[in-house]
Formats: sequence, C-alpha cells, structure tokens
Amino acid sequence: MTTSRTTRGLAVLATGALLWGLSAAPASADSERDAQWPIKKYDLANKVWPITQGDGVIVAVIDTGVSKHQDLEGQVLPGLNKSSDPGDERSDSDGHGTSMASLIAGKGHGDGAGIIGIAPKAKILPVKITLGRGTDVKAGNDGDVAEAVRFAVDHGAKVINMSFGADSSQGTRDAINYAISRDVVLVAGSGNLGNHDDPVGYPAAFPGVVAVGAVDQDGKLWDKSNKGPELTLTAPGVDIESATNTSPTAYKHADGTSDATAFVSGIAALVRAKYPNLSAGQVINRMIKSAVAPPDKSTVPNNSYGYGIASPQRALEPNTAVDNGPKDNPLLSRPESQRGGSSAAPSAGASKPGSNDSAAKDEKSGGSSMLLVGGAVAVLLVVVVIVLLVRRSRKGGGGGQGGPGGGGGGAPYGGQPQQQAPYGAPTQGGYPPPPQQYPPQQPPAGGNPYQR
Repeated sequence: MTTSRTTRGLAVLATGALLWGLSAAPASADSERDAQWPIKKYDLANKVWPITQGDGVIVAVIDTGVSKHQDLEGQVLPGLNKSSDPGDERSDSDGHGTSMASLIAGKGHGDGAGIIGIAPKAKILPVKITLGRGTDVKAGNDGDVAEAVRFAVDHGAKVINMSFGADSSQGTRDAINYAISRDVVLVAGSGNLGNHDDPVGYPAAFPGVVAVGAVDQDGKLWDKSNKGPELTLTAPGVDIESATNTSPTAYKHADGTSDATAFVSGIAALVRAKYPNLSAGQVINRMIKSAVAPPDKSTVPNNSYGYGIASPQRALEPNTAVDNGPKDNPLLSRPESQRGGSSAAPSAGASKPGSNDSAAKDEKSGGSSMLLVGGAVAVLLVVVVIVLLVRRSRKGGGGGQGGPGGGGGGAPYGGQPQQQAPYGAPTQGGYPPPPQQYPPQQPPAGGNPYQR
C-alpha cells in the first residue's frame, strides 16, 4: 500500500561494516540517509538504539519479494515464493517488498550511508505472493496469503508485516487466527483510498491485527489514509525514502500506509527484542498505550489516528501495569465495521471490503423476523407492567424489606460488588484496550509530534 513517485539509482562510495554504533550518528553527507526524516524525528540513534536494535527478532515481510540490495546485505533469511513470478523470494519485480524490508531492518552501508531500518538488527523473512495493481492481492490468489501467514509463523516470525490489501476470505481469516494463537504480532496497512471514504481494508480489519494509518512530518494524517474504527495506530508514511529493486544501489521516494506499517512492524520488533517474555498482546498494548497524541489534540481512540502516533521510545519504557496485565491480544474482540460490527466468520462468497452486498442481504432476510420480534417484545412489556403494578400495590408504597439502598452493601442491583480489573482493563483483553498508563501526551512546543 505504497504510492511511489520517483525511483532512482544512486552510486555509492563503498560497502562495508555498519559504523554508526550506539551513540549519536555523525553528520551525514549521504542524500538517502538525510532524506530519512522518521529516523531524525524519532531520534533513534540517541533514544532507541542504545536500548535495543531488534536483535534476534524475525520479521516476516509478506509482499513482492526482497531483492538483493547493499543496505540489506546479511539481513534477509531464506523464505518462500508463493507468487506466479519466476525465481525465488530474493527476486522482486515490483520493488515494494524490498522497500518494506529496508524500512524495517535496513542496515545501510559504509559510514552512515544508505537506508537504515527502525530495527536494524532484526532479520527479514521474505514470503513472496502475487500482488496486482495498488499492492492488492491479485484475484484468485487469496489462498497464497493464508499459506504465507502460516509459513511465516512456522518459520519463527514473531512479527508479520502485511502491507497489502486482500479479501476477507475464510482461509485468510483462519490463518490470521492461527498466527494470533501462536503469539505473533500482525501488522497491516489501513489502505490508500481514504479520500474516497473507503473503510479500513483487509487484512488490517481482521480482529487482532494492528491496523496502521499514515501521517506526515508534522503528525498530520495523510489525506489518502483509510479511516475507520479498526484503525489502531498511525506512523510515518509521507515522503518516505527506501531501497528498491532496480539495482543493488537503487532507492525510491513514496507515500503510503505500507511504509507506516513497516515502521510499526519495526517498533514491534524492538519491543519483542527488549522484552522477550511479553506476549504478542502485551506488545500491542505497549504500542497502544505509549502512542503520542495527535497534533490536533483530538480525543483518542478515533477513526483517523486510532490511539495516536506510534512511538518506539515510549513503547520501550518500563510499564509494569502492561507487563503484568492480560496476555490476550487486546484487538481480538474488535468488531469489524464492514460486517455490521460482527466478528463472526463470513459466509462463502462474502463481498470485498466496502461493498454493500452483505448488508443488503441481511436487510432483505431480516424483514419478516423483525415483525415477529416486535410482537413478542410488545407482549413482554405488557406482562412486565402488570407484574410491577401488582408488586407495588402489595408493598403499600415501600413498607417491605429490601427497598432502595437496603441490604446491598453498595453493590449494583443487589449483586456482588464490582471488581476493578487490573489497570482498568477487561481481564480477558477486550476492546477498546485499557486507558493510557503514561501521562497524557500533548504535541510538544518544539513542533515535533514524534517526541515528548
């Protein structure tokens, strides 16, 4: 889900060891590194990478493949090619998958040159599928998505990046649930048609998946970022520099929720590296609770920003309330707005996101049953009124025991006192996730929406 504007090759001085280290990176004369504004906005070299760089975490990139590139040397594991393209998963005729991999785990080259990912010591597991126009899964290939997800889970991925659009097929839904049951963080782009009022697309709209929208350098929502109640987080997705496929030294400049998705996948890798004992649900909760408030100071969660702008620095800070809280995925019970709020599996032949076919069928079949239900409700109301009148006459205006406030010990409706769940959260996850444990974040006076 990336909108590319220019692609160019860039000759570089040399390849070599990664020299930037754990302290502030030296001033760079490399145009690609200089163009990576999210690295600067997040101040990764000073505030994140000294803590963790994603060591030991495998991030699966289900996409168009990952080509050989100087900034990804040694970062890519053997994967799977489920596409119709010739070659293996290390070929990429489109460049989209290579771009996503570089934003997640690129390590640059030479002395501060090239693209560096948000988690430069994570590893990429490439799983190649057939994508059509607009990085949507080509018609008839949804089965490949399900197999790709299962392959990623079975080959050690702790985070799965899905920067594409797909149908809400039962096979894909089952594979998503399989990944969730195996403690994997799933991240997907909301879509690039927000200016057409399109809903959050699948697979992002599946319950349990972190749905990501795109924002610019000022934290303003990209005008094409899809909106909806499923949206979880936003991240940098405008004017993004990344590696591409046309040569081992080629780069491109693009906009899109795909790029934002890659950044959130990288943040998830950082958290999983720093806190390996946390469940996927607790990792997601950390990212949600540590998100920075939108610059427009709008109340979150909302349909545009979700819970706010993802923050790697804040997601890595100590938070015992989250770490000791529920392990369940907090998004698993999230309703799907495209299916009338139901989280039940769709029937065979369910329409694509945004279609009204399913709603029309429900309305047509529900007419006669609504009449029956309405009649039953009316009869029930009559019975209830009669019972209340009889009881009131017997009590004589409140002379009996158990009147208002009596004998309940403060418990509502005379039941047991309500128990406060840990940090205000449903004990089994639930949606929406519990409130922030960090102090509320306001856009800083300095104008950087990515820092405190």
